Amino acid sequence: MSQVFLFKAALAVYLASTVVYGGSLLEKRVLTARFGAGLMLVALAVHTFYFVVRLFAGGAPFVFDAYNALSFFAWAMAAVYLALQLKTKTRVLGAFVSPVISVLMVIASVDFGGRIAGATGLTGTLVSSHVMLSIAGEALFVVASLAGGMYLIQDYVLREKTDRRLIHLFPSLHDLDRINHICLLLGFPLLTLGVITGSFWARIVWGSHWQWDPKQVWTLFAWIFYAFLLHQRLAIGWQGRKAARWSLLVLAALFALLFLESLFISAHDFI
Repeated sequence: MSQVFLFKAALAVYLASTVVYGGSLLEKRVLTARFGAGLMLVALAVHTFYFVVRLFAGGAPFVFDAYNALSFFAWAMAAVYLALQLKTKTRVLGAFVSPVISVLMVIASVDFGGRIAGATGLTGTLVSSHVMLSIAGEALFVVASLAGGMYLIQDYVLREKTDRRLIHLFPSLHDLDRINHICLLLGFPLLTLGVITGSFWARIVWGSHWQWDPKQVWTLFAWIFYAFLLHQRLAIGWQGRKAARWSLLVLAALFALLFLESLFISAHDFI
């Protein structure tokens, strides 16, 4: 089965999931959000099959260029969110998660056929481990921040009593805070392992663990920011509104840094 067909099929179902989730907000119905979650699960299955086919086709590694890295980022976000649904009643959170996934997939679809024919990536266990661990950790952080954003909206609705239907539609504050906590708790060690494997790879290729490369600097800031957030939750006891606000602030800061980083030439241009 064509890799291009599988990718486009996954993209189409992700987009359909986003539309259905949007409908759940307009209709204020959890049942519609459940259907959106079902579509996301189908999209994730097709997306996973695409990766499996690509792996066995013996082509270029699927995470070693910007397009396929974004595709893997989208896959990781979908997998994380759906896994969290097994423990929490947060189906409507998909209305925040699915648009991000769809945007990542749309960007990843640019020049997709050419990327399958011959990606410009590097090979090796360290490289693949570095990329996948880092992306998985970052995907968890994005889901944590989106949960924080929905927490603040639900908290405002509860305090102001502006729309009773939204109160019943949105997940509980406890579940949203729990997702924020779980994602930080799992994402930080994954990103840490990604940084460690990347430093070993840099030592082998560049002769030094640290090169002041823009992406290295961005990753260092991300690691510091999320280490701070995790410390505040575990040691200081941050939770609820404060944890949600800081998650969004950190995400905004990282996006600003990512924009600045994109203005400089990086040795990581292959991803």
